[in-house]
Amino acid sequence: MTKKIVGATLGHCVHVAGVLNFLRLAEACGYQTTFLGVGCSDQELIGALREEDPEYLAVSYRLTPGVARNLFTSLKNSLQEAGLLHKQLLFGGTPPVAAEARKSGLFTRVFSGEEEEAEIIAFLKGQAAGEKGEKRKPAITLVERIEEKAPYPLLRHHFGLPSLEETIAGVGRLAEAGVLDVISLGPDQNAQESFFRPEEMDPAQDGAGGVPLRREEDLVALYQASRRGNFPLLRCYSGTRDLIRWGEMTARTIKNAWGAVPLFWYNRLDGRSKRPLAEAIAENQQAMAWYAAQGIPVEVNEAHHWSLRGAPDSVAVAAFYLAAYNAKKAGVRDYVAQLMLNNPPGTSGAMDLGKCLAKIALIERLAGPDFRIHRQIRAGLASLSVKTTVAKGQLAASTLLGLALKPEIIHVVAFCEADHAATPDEIIESCGIVQGVLKNSLFDAPDLTADPAVQARRDELIREAGLIIKAIRAMARPESDDPLTDPVVLQAAVRTGILDAPQLQGNPEAAGSVRTGIINGACRAFSADGRRVLREEERLQQAVSRRLDGCTGR
Repeated sequence: MTKKIVGATLGHCVHVAGVLNFLRLAEACGYQTTFLGVGCSDQELIGALREEDPEYLAVSYRLTPGVARNLFTSLKNSLQEAGLLHKQLLFGGTPPVAAEARKSGLFTRVFSGEEEEAEIIAFLKGQAAGEKGEKRKPAITLVERIEEKAPYPLLRHHFGLPSLEETIAGVGRLAEAGVLDVISLGPDQNAQESFFRPEEMDPAQDGAGGVPLRREEDLVALYQASRRGNFPLLRCYSGTRDLIRWGEMTARTIKNAWGAVPLFWYNRLDGRSKRPLAEAIAENQQAMAWYAAQGIPVEVNEAHHWSLRGAPDSVAVAAFYLAAYNAKKAGVRDYVAQLMLNNPPGTSGAMDLGKCLAKIALIERLAGPDFRIHRQIRAGLASLSVKTTVAKGQLAASTLLGLALKPEIIHVVAFCEADHAATPDEIIESCGIVQGVLKNSLFDAPDLTADPAVQARRDELIREAGLIIKAIRAMARPESDDPLTDPVVLQAAVRTGILDAPQLQGNPEAAGSVRTGIINGACRAFSADGRRVLREEERLQQAVSRRLDGCTGR
């Protein structure tokens, strides 16, 4: 049976925004709601309680605390006379009035406007106790936490300072603040590449790019620091070598919420390790399969790496599909699809949404009971200004744009990241900015995806990415069971330039021959002389010609 909530304002209060917002959240959580109106009398409220028999009566008052005190006393007496004092009442108002509401003893739960909407949703779902009860610990797996918090998305942030001690203290601070559902630990490059080979580490690079993890005990200490506040999930990058050993370690130490594994990267292609490309692809696939076997969700960081290096949007969309395709083939059941916006810098909002919608449309073809897709959005790091005030505006704008994609996870990128790694206080402030956007726009924003320019770009990129996938399939070797998962074929796709980016020029693993630029907000391939935009068919024909000429690598 559907639960009911009846809402109203008390006295002569005509401020209805708060109670209507609460009822909207309740509807999103599955309640049937009724708004009685403004300034309802005790008898009107009692009549509604008898007629509707709701789970909760939610009332609000935003005027004078002294008047509110009298209203609460009157309502309490009326309920007692009517034999309805046992009914559960909720109150919402300004902090001073909320204080009077708590003193009255009339209300199961009092909201003062200082709560995050996620907290209200948790209450409505029965995941948090009343005023005097103990809070229930949040879910400890990604999927359960998504379900627990829906329709509110999870918030995630990357965190790793050059000092282990500072990072441990920071994790504790973030957990106590309760602003993040997921803390993504960022190890330094020494740890990512050589954790299990300490003799290879360069001491001069300790702390470069993240926290210097050197022992399993370091991860245990970080996990223990997080066991407070809202008990956030922890996760960690896969490393750039020894991926399965790394996965085993993070699973037993931090209960890794999901594995993050690339398909084409973390090797000689990006300089993150010395692994040859085909070897790295095979190892990355094995890591995906390992996470899948443990029932751990997987995120394949792929498309944004291409866009960060200036690849045509068509290549980024095709790579996004290849990442999900390989994850499914590896047995992954819960797939985290990260959609990085504002990437490359200069991408317009309409073209960004079109590109993201093309990515989603392609991987949704793979979705089913055995392959569940969880959308994650984030601002493009390279797009943020070094000016703090500008970057704060960019973070808010990017979040608003991304909400059109209906994410289950928001990867918050702190406003300061273009200048320095975020401190806990800067992360908390950045989460506050995102929460402000959610408060205003999670439910009521116009549908930006309906824009004809967005839809046209989506359709164009679906077609172009399809051509790329077809070209890769055509490279199948006689011994290939599936060319889209064959490391040798995938390597050849990069070396011939079927998958290519300008910033790969001179790389021994890539063609690096494509020229790109931002045209009307979209990243497109150009002719060699830079005078005209290349149709995707032309670009691919050039790549195929290189293959036929024997230029498949160096």
